[in-house]
Amino acid sequence: MADHDDDAALAEGLALAAALEEGVGRVVVGQARAIRLLTVAVFARGHVLLQGDVGVGKTTLLRAFARGLGGRFGRIEGSIDLMPNDLLYHAYIDRDGRPAIEPGPLTRDGESLAIFFFNEINRARPQVHALLLRAMAERSVTAFNREVPLPLLQVFADRNRVEREETFEIASAARDRFMMEITIDAPAEDDHRRALVFDPRFHDTDTLIAQVPEGVAPIARLPALAQAIQRAIHAAPALQDYALQLWQASAAPARYGVAISGVDAAGLMLAGASPRGMSLLLRAARVQAWLARRDHVTPQDIRAVFAECIAHRLCFQPVHELRRSELGPLLIDQLLARVAAP
Repeated sequence: MADHDDDAALAEGLALAAALEEGVGRVVVGQARAIRLLTVAVFARGHVLLQGDVGVGKTTLLRAFARGLGGRFGRIEGSIDLMPNDLLYHAYIDRDGRPAIEPGPLTRDGESLAIFFFNEINRARPQVHALLLRAMAERSVTAFNREVPLPLLQVFADRNRVEREETFEIASAARDRFMMEITIDAPAEDDHRRALVFDPRFHDTDTLIAQVPEGVAPIARLPALAQAIQRAIHAAPALQDYALQLWQASAAPARYGVAISGVDAAGLMLAGASPRGMSLLLRAARVQAWLARRDHVTPQDIRAVFAECIAHRLCFQPVHELRRSELGPLLIDQLLARVAAP
């Protein structure tokens, strides 16, 4: 249960979260669900995979969050020739013809780095993924013969899902390090589409981002606030049983009556969600409950983040893996439909 200090921090934190969402919503239109899920991830201190077509505003969305958090924003583009050291330092020849080295995108801002965006992560080699995973897990890297702490770091990465040449699929163990995979689609409403195309305000990204109040939810305060949320929001035994049933069903869907047309559910899964995945699911669900001003997790809180927290962790049998984008949503819907909620 929360103590008095936690109660005060949580109440103030709700105001910070609301101000962050409101500020980002001013400049990123038609993405209310994505903004809420990213807010959950930010206050749960979880890393995020993004998926979406080119030009739907993923970078703008992350830059808006970085400004609202008051931290620094780093970015790198994935490519087949990218090497791990390219994240740590940049070597070049200076104007005097001498070799020089400067910090790279992961080390340049040090302890101030809040959001690091890895664009098209599957274009980079597995060795690069390995370095990034260490930074995600330990929030530090080794560079320049010293340890560089990254205490505020949250990693966001997207995958090129269209092109197959010169890409490296992210291993299941690497995907499992990300709390969520969030889909960013183009806005569906005509008013939002019209604004994005015809309103000049949305054509200058730098000016647009500057409209987000800077540091409205100070990033330095989030680690302690995230811990307070996890202490304060409890999960009743019946809710815990529900989560455990979902976990078991993710590995053995046929036992729970899951039926997908044209697929043998008994031979669908290689592995279900991992213990880490379920832990992160409950971490996100607690933040979802907190944002709804509850002191306990409900089945609705789990369902609100279940697809984003679990779908990317599921390991299908190789014969079905190429149909992941089709089978994943169907399986998630079936799991939520077949496992009885308390």
